Amino acid sequence: MDAHIATPDQAAGWRLEHSYAGLPKLFHAAVAPTLVRAPRLVIFNRRLAESLGLDADALNAGAAIFSGNELPPGSAPIAQAYAGHQYGNFTTLGDGRAILLGEQITALGARFDIQLKGAGPTPFSRRGDGRAALGPMLREYIISEAMHALGIPTTRSLAVVATGEEVYRQEVMQGAVLTRVAASHIRVGTFEWAAAAGDEAAVRALTDYTLRRHFPALAEGENPPLALLSAVIERQAALIAQWMCVGFVHGVMNTDNMALSGDTIDYGPCAFMDAYDPATVFSSIDRHGRYAFGKQPGIAQWNLTRLAETLLAVLHPEEERAVALAEEALAGFKDRFEHHWLAGMRRKLGLFAEEAGDAALIESLLAWMRNAKADFTNTFASLAHDTATDEAWQKDADFSAWHARWQARLGRQSQASADSAQLRRASNPAVTPRNHLVEVALAAAEHGDLRVMESLLEVLAAPYDHAQHAPEFRSSAPAGGGAYQTYCGT
Repeated sequence: MDAHIATPDQAAGWRLEHSYAGLPKLFHAAVAPTLVRAPRLVIFNRRLAESLGLDADALNAGAAIFSGNELPPGSAPIAQAYAGHQYGNFTTLGDGRAILLGEQITALGARFDIQLKGAGPTPFSRRGDGRAALGPMLREYIISEAMHALGIPTTRSLAVVATGEEVYRQEVMQGAVLTRVAASHIRVGTFEWAAAAGDEAAVRALTDYTLRRHFPALAEGENPPLALLSAVIERQAALIAQWMCVGFVHGVMNTDNMALSGDTIDYGPCAFMDAYDPATVFSSIDRHGRYAFGKQPGIAQWNLTRLAETLLAVLHPEEERAVALAEEALAGFKDRFEHHWLAGMRRKLGLFAEEAGDAALIESLLAWMRNAKADFTNTFASLAHDTATDEAWQKDADFSAWHARWQARLGRQSQASADSAQLRRASNPAVTPRNHLVEVALAAAEHGDLRVMESLLEVLAAPYDHAQHAPEFRSSAPAGGGAYQTYCGT
């Protein structure tokens, strides 16, 4: 588990280890990818490959590897077991269509899971076909890489391969396999799986492993399980605040989709808001708005409470004391989220120091945006350059009054106006993955034309470059298109 300097002793730079497989058998099952008929590499992430210490040139024709038809040297494929609360209801799950090839060790000793998503059925498939469709896999590639460019912790996408086979969902679709790269795939649901089995030793082993892998400095403290819970609460508070600052709606915040590493994971029914509205929901199956944009902090705390419940037996031998420790840790989530969210929103408004009225100033702007149905990304991009007074908004008395308050607030800080403007430009993306543009890119790619997707990815790779982007990448969806919906892809 310790960081070390790896040597490139495998073909194409593969340096795979298997620390997760050292956990009790409860947590995994050996399984090989199912061969596909005609693998074809659709898109390959050269920069990510190089950052992992892989030979991008050697892998650029790696359809066989990225489809699962061939295994990289040193791989030992497994499917991971986990449970989860899905829309509040507990169920046993596991990797029903994903296979972990191993953990790539970079030249500096960093460890990353290499997982094939859509690689065929596993012991956890529950009668599923284990396959994935091309459109949803390309969506995950686009959104995860956009999130990375935005500076938000995330899993990433190394490659997408078309399988040459069909998959059957609501309609017949092209099959595909995504190669996902993650700090790990340890989820709240992984702990729920062990706790549901009533296996305290397994919970303790998973706790120790997670600490060594993600929080090694906390592993030798007075109460390592409590330290783990507190650290995960902090990372999730920071992560959700970052989502909220860019208008990102995850869409399916089940406990199996909350990674203890603090990374965003699972890009199914996710999307970015155009018009600001806390009630925004994109998922076709979230009919009651459980995972709406504005509910994400509360859902995160709910999920963390489920994690705390799994740790009670290892937090303290006395149940009452264990519950008290867990409740004290969980009670801190709201303050930590507010801290990170206010800090992010202050940066978006070019504010360096704190004032007591900042929260009210921010909430007033958001209230106006909601009432005006203002575009989330474009509103803040305009404020980054203070071109908002050039917009039609200047005729709105409520916005003009807010703008005057903001200008007065800027005038009370010691930093120069140019420094404030620079902070705003660095904190407000000029572009995010516009839903209608993503759909156009996916439609073209499914018909064999990757040029639209490649152009979109190029723009999304530099979201804070306010000078380079053409207007078509900043526009909200055309009127009359109806409510935008996304689907889980399974």
